[in-house]
Amino acid sequence: MDTVKHDIKDRNDVNKLVSIFYDKIRADDFLGPFFNTVITDWPAHIERLTTFWESSLFLKTKYYGNPLDVHIKVDQENNNTISEKHFGAWLNYWVQTVDELFEGDTADNAKQRARKMSTFLYLNIFQARKN
Repeated sequence: MDTVKHDIKDRNDVNKLVSIFYDKIRADDFLGPFFNTVITDWPAHIERLTTFWESSLFLKTKYYGNPLDVHIKVDQENNNTISEKHFGAWLNYWVQTVDELFEGDTADNAKQRARKMSTFLYLNIFQARKN
């Protein structure tokens, strides 16, 4: 029997989404190595990303950080090997996790924001590479 889904409505929902999503990422053979070698304190990272997504979805909290700089650095540390396939896999996990857990306008917004963010990050990572 399917459980009734609700929309993403607060920080607890965002934390649930981010936690389950990154459990999948960490276990993935294709994406996991990028994250597992860089992130040493997963609970702190989950809290930081919960704040990022809470800020993005509800505009209630303020996120301090520069995701673009972090992603450019990770790409450089991995010999510029992050590709559009990595962002596609990341996005597929995100959409899948949102759809598994939630439904509604905020859930749809979370998927749309992730699409825009992944495109923005990849294009800027590519542009930051030295030819």
